[in-house]
This record gives sequence, C-alpha cells and structure tokens, in this order.
Amino acid sequence: MTCEKLLGVKTPKRVDYLRVIIMELARIADHLICNSIVGVDAGAYTGFLYVMQYRELIYEIYEEVCGARLTTNIGRIGGFERNFNDIAFQKLEKFLKEYPAVLKEFENLFQRNRIFMERTMGTGAISAERALNYGFTGPNLRAAGVDFDLRVHSPYSSYEDFQFNIPVGTTGDNYDRWLVRNQEMWQSLSIIEQAYQKVQEFKGAEAEVYHADVPEYYLPPKADVYTKMEALIWHFKIIMGETEIPAGEVYHSIEAANGELGFYLISDGGRSPYRLHFRRPCFVYYQAFEELIKGSMLSDAIMTMSSLNLIAGELDA
Repeated sequence: MTCEKLLGVKTPKRVDYLRVIIMELARIADHLICNSIVGVDAGAYTGFLYVMQYRELIYEIYEEVCGARLTTNIGRIGGFERNFNDIAFQKLEKFLKEYPAVLKEFENLFQRNRIFMERTMGTGAISAERALNYGFTGPNLRAAGVDFDLRVHSPYSSYEDFQFNIPVGTTGDNYDRWLVRNQEMWQSLSIIEQAYQKVQEFKGAEAEVYHADVPEYYLPPKADVYTKMEALIWHFKIIMGETEIPAGEVYHSIEAANGELGFYLISDGGRSPYRLHFRRPCFVYYQAFEELIKGSMLSDAIMTMSSLNLIAGELDA
C-alpha cells in the first residue's frame, strides 16, 4: 500500500475487500494466540487448545491463497499474485461457521473466571495520558480508554464501506487488554462476513478481478510470458528493474493487529528505495514495560509481558 501510494495505483473494490478478509484473519490469528497465551501464563492451558486449531485453519486459508502457511507472501503492488480459489472460500466459510462457538466457549472460560480476574485486574495498568506519551497504538492504547483506530480515523482498503465497533477499555490493565482483544475478534468476524458478502456480489468478469491494471508493476502469468510478446516485454522490464519509479517521500500505516504498523519510504527514482523505515508498535510498548511492572509481583511481570503482546522481532532498533 505504501508503494501504491507512491505510484498512484488505485486498487479495484474487489481487491480491497479481499485484502480486508486477509487483514482481519491476521488480526484474529494474532489476538487468539495472545489471549490464549495470557491464559497459559495464568495457569490455564485449555483455552489455548480450543482456539489454536482455528489459527491452523487460518493458516490453511493462507496456504490456498499464496502457497505458504506462516511465511506468507500474499500481497503485490496493485493486488494479489492470483485469485482466491474455491477451496480458500470453502475454508473461509468453515471458519466463519465454526469459530464463533469456539470463541464464545473460550470467553466463558476466562472472562468471569475469578482466578484469571485476580491475576489480571489492576496489574500492568497504564493511564491514557501515559500511553499517549509513550506512543501506544492499537489494542494497548484502546484498553487505556483512547478511542483511536486507523481503520476509522484514516480509512484504507475501503474500510469505510464496513460497519463495526471499536472496543475501548477504561483501566489500561492486563484484564482490559484481554477484553479489548477478545471483543476485536468478534468485530473482525463481522467485518470478514461483510467483506465476503461484498465479494460474492461480483459476477462475471468482475469476479475474476484480483489486481489493478498496472502491468508495469505486476509480473504477468507465466503462460502469457511464453506465448505473448507484450507479456514477455513487461516480464523482462520488471525483472531487470527498467520500470519507471517516481521520486518521492511517502508514509503509510495500517491498523495492524498489534497497533499502528507504518512504512516510511523515500524514493530517488532508482530500483531500490533510498530509505525505508518501519514504524513497529512493539518497539514502543517495550519502552513502557519497566514502568508497568515497577512495584508489582514477579508473576505480574509475566502476565504484563504477555498482555502487551510483545513480538521480539520488532524490538531491534
């Protein structure tokens, strides 16, 4: 999307809706592992077993879309490498049908569980003011009481076409972070269902659209490369880096599962960016960890680390 902003590429609505499905599946995959691991760290393993099988089903959907489960390479400038196949949609339907009951059971195991509540309520708390001062975003900011979500405040990928609520907490503690993520999974399910219905409304040739009409940035199908001169030329130009890339400076961010994930790109017109910097949310959260655990029990520090959902790969400066 950052490259598309630089290049002025406008994606078709069907591409936007398919991207929304992928992004919301990713949000659920993140939240279910985060919340279930918070449960494991509190001594409750059952919830993890209930929901983890549906993270596997999400991986199977990814596999149908791009051929990979974890190391996914789904996106392309302008859309996708290929259209979603029927099996991907069938697996998506299975997920939408079965996961709500599992999520409800998971919720019942924890939400009013006295042991879990005592382990999480009042621990790892942060105020809205402190969260904003640190630069918190995403569920960790909303749990502190700040109603901010880039999908609403700076819509991208046609998120303005969807109806959904933004769960917001009050205390900013471990319990509120768990509640916010749990409610976001329900909202994501609703968004996916809406997006899937919108995708189903496309008929005929429109139902085959999975990419913007930008041949200068998109590798043509191999069958066309072998049989059509125009496709062979575009393939050669893209691989050899002979496409025109405008000079410019852009920033684009999305409401990723863990918060604002941003990309700052400077192009000098060459084949590679002059500068590319990631704005990753976990690097911000970790700066506040010492303050969040000061004066608390060692066991509370473990719970706080889990509820912040810190991803070690994002912490490299």
